[in-house]
Amino acid sequence: MATINIINRETVPGTKYPLQTITFQKPDLHGQMHDQKNEIYFRPDAVAVLLVDIKAEKFLLARQFRLPTFLNGSETGYLVETCAGLIDEGETPEQAVRREVQEEMGYTISNLEKVGGVYTSAGSITEFVHLFMAEYNSTGTHEKGGGKAGEGEDIELLELNFSEAREQVRMGSILDAKTMLLLQHYFMNI
Repeated sequence: MATINIINRETVPGTKYPLQTITFQKPDLHGQMHDQKNEIYFRPDAVAVLLVDIKAEKFLLARQFRLPTFLNGSETGYLVETCAGLIDEGETPEQAVRREVQEEMGYTISNLEKVGGVYTSAGSITEFVHLFMAEYNSTGTHEKGGGKAGEGEDIELLELNFSEAREQVRMGSILDAKTMLLLQHYFMNI
């Protein structure tokens, strides 16, 4: 196991989640120790779930504004993505999925299945995203969804049939990593 020596931690004040500049030493591939400095954002773990109506051959996705995409050159800043959110303290990933789906999408889900997990940006963010699939009934009764107003969420619900979603994946139109992974996983395993 590699020896990592933390030399210094400086916390940036005024952030919602801790942002630290960390100076550390680590061995290179030849065992030589080197100093490095990184900014690390300590975000809670999260969940993402692809909602599928197998009978209707549809996915339920969310379209919402993401400021970082706008700041990085997206014309509108809007992304099409799976339902996702942070895991609240004391929640299991499965409980977080059910809560997020109810808040953002307005649906009750069935057949929840964990299919994996990923680090969102391992070079600078601690967040680990648990990836799930679940079924929803596109013709059943449901709540409004759209997210919590107090959290600034303004979510448009989008249903895509399987062929539309497959084409968007093929054309590179899905720009959200967790959504791309979950759609690819679904299409590889049906």
